[in-house]
Amino acid sequence: MAREVEFAAGAESQTYHSVETFDYVVVLAMSPDGLVPLVRQYRPAVEDFTLEFPAGIIDPGEHAAGTAVRELFEETGFPSKTVHLLGVNKTDAGRLSNRVHSFFIETEARAPGFVPEAGVETLLVPPSELLNMIVSGRFDAQTDLGTLLLAVIRGHFSLKD
Repeated sequence: MAREVEFAAGAESQTYHSVETFDYVVVLAMSPDGLVPLVRQYRPAVEDFTLEFPAGIIDPGEHAAGTAVRELFEETGFPSKTVHLLGVNKTDAGRLSNRVHSFFIETEARAPGFVPEAGVETLLVPPSELLNMIVSGRFDAQTDLGTLLLAVIRGHFSLKD
C-alpha cells in the first residue's frame, strides 16, 4: 500500500509504503505440570526452522480469544482452561498495518492421541529453559518476546521454575 503524506501545510508530500496484512494472535501457554508449549517449524520467509509460541491469523468473523484457543489446540494439543488477554500491540508500525493480540493461557492436560499438524513439532520446556533459549538466541521472535514480557509484567508468568 502507498500513502501520500504531507507533514506541514504546503510542504511537498512524500510517498510511504507499507504492507497491509491480517491481525494475528500469539499464545504463551502453561501446562498443568508447569511446562511451556513451543512450536518448531520451517519458515520460508527466513529460510530456517524457528521456535515460537503457538500463533495464527485471526479468521474473518472470529474473535481473537477464539483464535488463540483454536491455534493453541491445533498446534500443541492443549485445550484451554483460562484465557487472559495481555494486550493488542503494533507489530512493526513503520512497515506493517496489523496488530498482534497477545494471550496467556493456562491449559488442561494434553488431549490423548494428539497428532500435530504436518511440519509442526511441539516442544515442552520449563520456564528456565525458555530463558536459556532466549539468552542463546534460539528463541528470538520479537512478537513472542513482547508477549512474554507482557505476561511477566501482568503477573501471569515467571522465568523461574
